[in-house]
Amino acid sequence: MIHRLIKGSIILVFIFAIALISAFIYAYQEIELDADKLINYKPEVSSVILDRNGKQLAFVFKKRHRLYARYDELPAYLVEALVAVEDTRFFEHHGVNPDAIIRAILTDIKARKFVEGGSTLTQQLIKNKLLSNEKKLARKLKEAILALKIERELTKEQILERYLNEIYFGNGYYGVKTASKGFFHKELNQLTLKESAILVGLPNAPSYLNPAKHYKRALSRANSVLYRMRSIGWLSEIEYIKAIKESPKVYKNSLTQNIAPYVVDEVLRRFKGKLNDIRTGGYKIYTTIDMNHQKIAKDALNYAYNKILKSNKENPNKSTLNAGFLSVENKTGDILSMVGGVNYSKSAFNRITQTVRQPGSSFKPFIYQTALDMGYNPATKLTDLSRTFQYYKGNKRMIWSPKNYEGNFKGEITLRESLIHSRNLATVNLVYDLGVQTIRKRLKPLDIPHIPRDMSISLGNLGLSPLKMAQIFSAFANYGHIIEPRLVSKIVSNDGAVIYETNSKEIKDFTKPEQAYLMTSILQDVVKEGSGKRAKVEGIELAGKTGTTNKNVDAWFCGYSPTIETIVWFGRDNNKPIGKRATGGAVSAPAFAYYYKELIKQYPEIKRKFDRPDGVMTGIIDGKTELYTKFSPLPNKIPLKDSITILHEEEEPSIKRVTKSFFSPNYGVDEDVDPDEPEETIIERDNVDMF
Repeated sequence: MIHRLIKGSIILVFIFAIALISAFIYAYQEIELDADKLINYKPEVSSVILDRNGKQLAFVFKKRHRLYARYDELPAYLVEALVAVEDTRFFEHHGVNPDAIIRAILTDIKARKFVEGGSTLTQQLIKNKLLSNEKKLARKLKEAILALKIERELTKEQILERYLNEIYFGNGYYGVKTASKGFFHKELNQLTLKESAILVGLPNAPSYLNPAKHYKRALSRANSVLYRMRSIGWLSEIEYIKAIKESPKVYKNSLTQNIAPYVVDEVLRRFKGKLNDIRTGGYKIYTTIDMNHQKIAKDALNYAYNKILKSNKENPNKSTLNAGFLSVENKTGDILSMVGGVNYSKSAFNRITQTVRQPGSSFKPFIYQTALDMGYNPATKLTDLSRTFQYYKGNKRMIWSPKNYEGNFKGEITLRESLIHSRNLATVNLVYDLGVQTIRKRLKPLDIPHIPRDMSISLGNLGLSPLKMAQIFSAFANYGHIIEPRLVSKIVSNDGAVIYETNSKEIKDFTKPEQAYLMTSILQDVVKEGSGKRAKVEGIELAGKTGTTNKNVDAWFCGYSPTIETIVWFGRDNNKPIGKRATGGAVSAPAFAYYYKELIKQYPEIKRKFDRPDGVMTGIIDGKTELYTKFSPLPNKIPLKDSITILHEEEEPSIKRVTKSFFSPNYGVDEDVDPDEPEETIIERDNVDMF
């Protein structure tokens, strides 16, 4: 009987041993997979978007905001503080501390429940990265086995590096580098001993000890850390007392604050599908933005916006008015500021890059530049008389009789004066004389989609984004060369390699430098005495053009200084009118002026005057001085054209294609007028309709 019992026991022990070995083999395979997550540790790391001077615009990440710190970045006293308070024998054990485990078991037995874990730093890392927080024997056994394996595969320094990058420090900060930047606005090597002690004390209760919310609790915990360091001889009395007395400054604002949201969104949008880990790869993304310019631009837009609201007596909370502001460096195309709307929290839609609006008369300079390049001169006389055009819509005979905004005409007017005062009739007659197809051919370098094939091109009847307007206006600002606006200059990976880099991209030449200067001189007069007088700033030469579409739906000012080009747009997303007398000169020009006033205050060394290229000469005509070039000589007298021309379909086939564009509800009729003109000279809107 005894023999049978012994034999049975041996069989049971054998079966149990086989089962234990099988369980161990299974657990080991599972542990092997888990351990690899720490051995080949590749956490998601936040990327940072910077301005051109390295100032932070925003961090971008998916779920966890983490900045990675290499071991050689960690201050020695931070590591000592961590080891002192969490695992004093860390550099002696092999992942599991038997003394601590025995002490924890005795405590748990006495309490009749799991109270103390006895975990080493290695085990804490495993618990945070790989396992749950359950205090069960199976989980603790697995944790111990993993700890032994991790210790065989990694050095102590590698384990500490992973621990301090994986752990949560509260306030949305994962990793000690993130917490250092967030709470103290410091790099790790700038931390004081007391600040290090605060950080080391946080992981036990990150919410309860959050120094941004519970400063006294955080200090008390830090003092306990310092006391532990002194008690084991890792701090001298002098060092201890000095650290105890310190009360570090803690910043309450979130490290994830986005100070240029329209810019950040645009960067992410541009690299969507091209850099899939842009939020998790730990990249440094350098933009061309200058945060000082960005602030000035935002202030300028708010200034003009509030001014319009006051004029229209609109409630800011209910107003549908919006705007966009863009400034670009002339020579490089670098975007210095981009404000896509007046309130990002209400609308993240970027009106600089995502909207297409009619430019109205701000497009006229390209028509006039074409004329200059075809031999016209700023002093050439244009016909400012009414002209009636006939075309057919189906079988129905239609008549188009464009008018000047002021409701009058002057007969003969110089090209310069026509553009200065944005005369519609003179422009329409100029387009007729040049020929629509000729103009379209010469505008090809602008790379504009859907240029009208009819006379509506005269008054800006096409759709362009403010960003595209900046690109084509660079033809004037950059002496004939079209430069593509650039937002991102380079991207640097987490290991310091440059993975993306751009240089200024000159698309092509639109005109010659001396010819572009003729236009600049005219656009300077627009600011000095024309429809853009409210863009004028004393102490700096500025050139620009207003633009307003029918019924004051869009209001533009596109202009530039010797170094910086600026595009301002105001309107409503629902295409409703901005308000009475809301022209580009009255609405957008003040924002433009505000920007340059601040620029010359903050950058007194900024270039103030335009350079005059070789080949530009000065002559006298009709008793007035005028510029000319060999391509645009001073004119002879030109007879006045007939006041009325009837065009039949068979005489000018392109006229038939006028139909749809002329009946667009937002037809590009320029309504700019001298903002200082007496109100009685401003005709009613109904009288400006084209038909």
